[in-house]
Amino acid sequence: MLTARKAISVGEAIGKIMSDIRLGDVERMPLNKANGRYLAEGIVANQDVPAFDRSLYDGYAIKAEDTITAAKESPIEFEVVGHIGAGSVFRGEVKKNQAVRIMTGAEMPKSCNAIVMLEHVEEIEKEGKHIIAIHKQIPVNEKVFKKGTEIKEGTLIIKEGARINPGIVGLLATFGYSEVLVGVKPKVGVLATGSELLEVEEPLVPGKIRNSNSYMLMAQIEKLGAEPVYLGKLEDDLEKSYTEIVRALKEVDVLITTGGVSVGDFDYLPEIYNRLDAEVLFNKIAMRPGSVTTVAKLGHQYLFGLSGNPSASFIGFELFVRPVLKTLLGNDQPYLITHKANLTEDFPVPNAFTQLIRTKVKVEGTNVLVSSNGLNISSSITSLVGADALIVLPPSESGYEKGSLIDVLLLSDEGQEECFFIGGVEIEE
Repeated sequence: MLTARKAISVGEAIGKIMSDIRLGDVERMPLNKANGRYLAEGIVANQDVPAFDRSLYDGYAIKAEDTITAAKESPIEFEVVGHIGAGSVFRGEVKKNQAVRIMTGAEMPKSCNAIVMLEHVEEIEKEGKHIIAIHKQIPVNEKVFKKGTEIKEGTLIIKEGARINPGIVGLLATFGYSEVLVGVKPKVGVLATGSELLEVEEPLVPGKIRNSNSYMLMAQIEKLGAEPVYLGKLEDDLEKSYTEIVRALKEVDVLITTGGVSVGDFDYLPEIYNRLDAEVLFNKIAMRPGSVTTVAKLGHQYLFGLSGNPSASFIGFELFVRPVLKTLLGNDQPYLITHKANLTEDFPVPNAFTQLIRTKVKVEGTNVLVSSNGLNISSSITSLVGADALIVLPPSESGYEKGSLIDVLLLSDEGQEECFFIGGVEIEE
């Protein structure tokens, strides 16, 4: 039995997990099925955007230099010699003091360099001709979206490792990428331990609880973009548990178990790791909740032994499983984002371990404020509802006072992980 336990820091635990990780496999995916996947290649613009000079408004395409002397008291008259709808091209020649009616998005006639909007002209019929009168000077390139203004051909527009979202799908379609190279979804098995567990649909009976952790973990896995595989639950029987875990390891890339990693009479996972000849990276972390979290490796296959308590299981996943899955998926920003915040309540109890407290972030002006989101105990499930960050309280002999500036780990990085490089300027969204 692996009974020797020495607590290591959270940072050291993450370092051990990530020190020898390999990128996952890649595959080609049709664009219409790529949403939510992680790009395994950088995407380069294969054309200018826009691909041609085009009108930003409905109006008239003209030569700006023909309006130099235009004024309210002395308007310049232009003969309308054509009409361009979106998707159409004007092939004729636009001469001095001539204009072409143009729709939003249509390509500019080659000899025109400005748009005058409909509300800025006076419509006139003169000798059977369509005439417009312009009462002011129009600058060159007025209301014209110039070729390549948004993106130049050859620009890296999406980094390798970015997660594809609807905006990226639209961008890929703009450049004609009908399929893209993405990371293969790792299969992540979830196996709960304990004879006290019931399936969700089963009625409660004395001494039993429903297997909530598995469903929570599968939702966390799916949110990251990996493929959850529900493997059921294990009874408190060492031989049966060992057999089931051996079978499970043949079906999945990563195995998560919840419960069974402490030192109770029926906590069999340390012995199972020993029988598997797995390399145990650590079996205790100086944190609350989840100090008994254990991580082992069998070759390049990870085995995560998370606590059976809901909050501890949830936090263990976000801290330790998440970076592995995101790396396997091809993302190079796998960790939770850190932000500074102020406590709005006291945490006076001294602690020898780092405390991780579920919180809902509030922003007032330029201040980020946090407090405990419900019961601050590892068995609390309600504290996870609405939580969007984790308060990080390092070991302290005196605790923490209201107003203290501390770190929080944001539980969602949506909209922050993809970087675009447009026109040579990096823009983080």
